[in-house]
Amino acid sequence: MTYSEKENLKQPPEASSWPMFSGIGEYDHMELIDYIDGLFTDVPSIPDYWITASLNTAFKGHASIWYTEMKEIHGRRNWPWWRGQIIQKYRNDTWMWQKTLSFGNDRYTVDKDPYDWYLRQSKRLIAIDPHIKTEMRNHKLLAKQPGDLEHAVECRCAKESTLDEISTTLQEVRIRTSIGRYNTHSTGDKRENPTL
Repeated sequence: MTYSEKENLKQPPEASSWPMFSGIGEYDHMELIDYIDGLFTDVPSIPDYWITASLNTAFKGHASIWYTEMKEIHGRRNWPWWRGQIIQKYRNDTWMWQKTLSFGNDRYTVDKDPYDWYLRQSKRLIAIDPHIKTEMRNHKLLAKQPGDLEHAVECRCAKESTLDEISTTLQEVRIRTSIGRYNTHSTGDKRENPTL
């Protein structure tokens, strides 16, 4: 352990800087889990009790009530146990079904910001399958675009491109070619998008 790690471990991580977990946000339980897992990755020697002692301040609203009741029933538990309980409670079948439907219904159209759309859809894919490979994620995202646009972006990107690279490429195709300048909404006809 380095000197700076020892210095950092003199006090628990500031829970006020953690993502808040209300039980209502679409992904806030996953953000909290990823954040805490990241703490253990960044400082492997961090004591588990510092994390679990700080959970009180991370839970808000409905999630706080659930956490308090679970703590009363089960007593003091370690982070892997709490992690499992959070996933069991909030990453349930209904939540998964909702993410699957949302992913299926959200097709890319020229009126959507490519960066926001890719990030939103990528979060849904990761929620559905946390172990999805980059190549498969990209394939599924590209398949949600109109045919010509899908092909144009796919030809310009490597199979394992980052979300940023794909978003940037889509933005370039939209701006620099006529492919991405058509609005393909419900009418089925292609009209120039006046905003581009």
